[in-house]
Amino acid sequence: MSWDKIVILLRDFYPTFLKGVAATLILAIVGTFIGLIIGIFVSLARNINIKKNDNLALKVGKWLLKSLSAVYVNFFRGTPMMVQAMIIFFGSSSFGIDWLSMGKWWIFNGYMWCGLLVITINTGAYMSEIIRSGLNGIDKGQEEAARSLGLPYFKTVFCVIMPQAIKNSIPTILNEYIVNIKDSSVLNVIGLTELYASVSIATNKNYFKVEGYVIIAIIYLVLTLLATFIVNLVKRKLDGEKMFVNPFKRKVVR
Repeated sequence: MSWDKIVILLRDFYPTFLKGVAATLILAIVGTFIGLIIGIFVSLARNINIKKNDNLALKVGKWLLKSLSAVYVNFFRGTPMMVQAMIIFFGSSSFGIDWLSMGKWWIFNGYMWCGLLVITINTGAYMSEIIRSGLNGIDKGQEEAARSLGLPYFKTVFCVIMPQAIKNSIPTILNEYIVNIKDSSVLNVIGLTELYASVSIATNKNYFKVEGYVIIAIIYLVLTLLATFIVNLVKRKLDGEKMFVNPFKRKVVR
């Protein structure tokens, strides 16, 4: 490894690396946010109670909803994102979807739209289990108290129960964002130019492969350390501690 080669790569191909960073951050942020929304509704579907006094049509509908949500979660949590990306990218042509014709503005081309779809639905499966765990940790008395005050079911869920579940799950949700920063690298298999794929462009002619991977390793490390720092700040805030502590402030011992 040569530091001179690293300097050359950064000097000549910094726009390529910046473009890769932008693509990676967009994938991680959008995938985590929309995945969270998907996870909320999927977790509610998986937690549906089939009551004895429900009519047959309602029982069948609830059972189908629970079953389909379980299949979705198990499939996308049980298979690699790389395989999912290949299935969606190449299998979409059977439904008349041509990803290559979907826009060519900056990084928002067909590869990006397909990558966003893959990372979003993959994250949604993981988020559903995170939110479901948060829901199961809420005291059932919360729902009973809300219903006794006359709140309808959906208002009870989205105004009383769900905010508490999300608050309890925030550290895990942010950790999922950190995972998405790193896991987005597998989407290069469908032709998406994110941070990992930017190395191939930068080293295509000069063959500074090791130096290129060192650069993106450092970038990945910086991105994940920043995200981890934010996660720790949020955890301290939720625990009621001060987000920033003055290390030079003396403690008074009495």
